[in-house]
Amino acid sequence: MAQPPDAGSGKRPQTQPLAQAGGTGVDAFLDALAKTPAVAGAGRRGRLIFALDATMSRQPTWDLAQGLQARMFETAARLGGLDVQLVYFRGIGECRASRFVADGAGLGRLMAGIACQGGHTQIGRVLAHARGEARARPVGALVYVGDAMEENADDLCARAGELALAGVKAFMFHEGGDPAAGAVFREIARLTGGAYAAFDARAPQRLADLMAAAAAYAAGGAAALERQALEGGAARALIAQMRQGRGA
Repeated sequence: MAQPPDAGSGKRPQTQPLAQAGGTGVDAFLDALAKTPAVAGAGRRGRLIFALDATMSRQPTWDLAQGLQARMFETAARLGGLDVQLVYFRGIGECRASRFVADGAGLGRLMAGIACQGGHTQIGRVLAHARGEARARPVGALVYVGDAMEENADDLCARAGELALAGVKAFMFHEGGDPAAGAVFREIARLTGGAYAAFDARAPQRLADLMAAAAAYAAGGAAALERQALEGGAARALIAQMRQGRGA
């Protein structure tokens, strides 16, 4: 996959398709983004993969996440920093990943150029991509935000097991009340030693707290998440689930 960008270059991070994508209006925007060199010392910083369902039903939450993602960086900055990669899927077979970026502004600019499109979920490809990134260089956590699951549950659980072997915990943040999606998201979280949490897009603070807690874990590990728990209930809930998973 792509290498991280220079945090001080001011250039927008490039995205690369995880598979051949159909021609869309945003392709020209994405393909025009300049390639940039790696972040200095990237291996010494936490790395987090921020994955979003960008199918049509997700536009309100995509806009919400765009406004909240800076808090992930703010939380991580107190713990030594965090490099974040955006992964998203939408449309007919389109699944893309950005370079790792070291600041919220870079990720925000990228997200601003992307619109949601109708299509089916591609969670399996997200999990496989995260596993590949972790094999190349450690990844502290995968944060996934979505509302649906339209794939084979057993296949996704197998991918989750592979992700667990690569040392990546999945934090599955679920919007809405779809029970089938919720059950699979919970199992992916359990298999990887991560955590599941539901949220309502009408209450954005919940998602903000969850994203900040996951960023704390990716940047500073369990000890950082424990400290984050002193500030809010979202981190405490994630810790409780992770402990339950270890005891299962």
